[in-house]
Amino acid sequence: MSVSYPNYVALSNLHSLKTTIMELILKEKYTLLDLLSTMKDIRNPDTGCAWSIKQDFASLRHHTLEEAYEVVDAINENDMGELKGELADLLYQVVFYAELGEEQGDFDFSDIIDHLTAKLIRRHTHVFGEIKLQNEAEIDAHWQQVKEAERKSVLESDQQPSVLDNIPQALPALTRAKKVQQRAASVNFDFSTLEPVIGKVYEELEEVLHEVKQTPMPMDRIEDEIGDLLFSVVNLTRHLKLDPEQALKRANEKFEKRFRQVEVLSLQNGKELSDCSESEMEEMWVKVKENYRF
Repeated sequence: MSVSYPNYVALSNLHSLKTTIMELILKEKYTLLDLLSTMKDIRNPDTGCAWSIKQDFASLRHHTLEEAYEVVDAINENDMGELKGELADLLYQVVFYAELGEEQGDFDFSDIIDHLTAKLIRRHTHVFGEIKLQNEAEIDAHWQQVKEAERKSVLESDQQPSVLDNIPQALPALTRAKKVQQRAASVNFDFSTLEPVIGKVYEELEEVLHEVKQTPMPMDRIEDEIGDLLFSVVNLTRHLKLDPEQALKRANEKFEKRFRQVEVLSLQNGKELSDCSESEMEEMWVKVKENYRF
């Protein structure tokens, strides 16, 4: 008696079909057109990815920030293989936004390319025009002039232009503080020497200490004064040609390494760190600082 297996045959044929499709899809080298087409397939409301179909501009925001930070991490680690992948992930965010814009009839990827290319040419007249700039200082000054003209051109007729226009609110606070200070300095609203910058740090610290000594402590005013203190410290890093985000990042990493060593010492002493007294913790911390240079 012969036995047939129609379900097995059907599954086998389906697997063979899928294999053939994958062979047709996979290419040795994809192009930008392949990427844009793939994005459309992913967003196809009938056959696309359910998660991707649900996304919009707002839901993608935190993913974009994460991808940007991962690019920076790969650069910091000097890992070119990882950087290639992270840049691809960041580009995916741009392509995703472009697809959303096209679906809404606002813009598409070609509009993004057009906008970027025009801006680059407009801001590099010393490359594409007749203006000749001799050094980086002249290039930066010209760049700022062009950006200022652009900012003014998009203002409504009744709006008062400001050098502080168009600084993204979503920037990390330390980075945005530096940007605000740089813009103010571009019109000479700045200290010309380092001494008053340092003096401002001490002044703001004294104001914090004054508020925390009040009874009851005025928490809103304390927050304001601590904000002023942080802002003055950012100003100090800027005057010293340092980046506040990078400085704080190094401090974070140094603390983490030292703290981990304190945890090791605590266990070597037969105690959990949470069971140690404040004096024991301080003793271990000093020992770590003396023996481990990070």
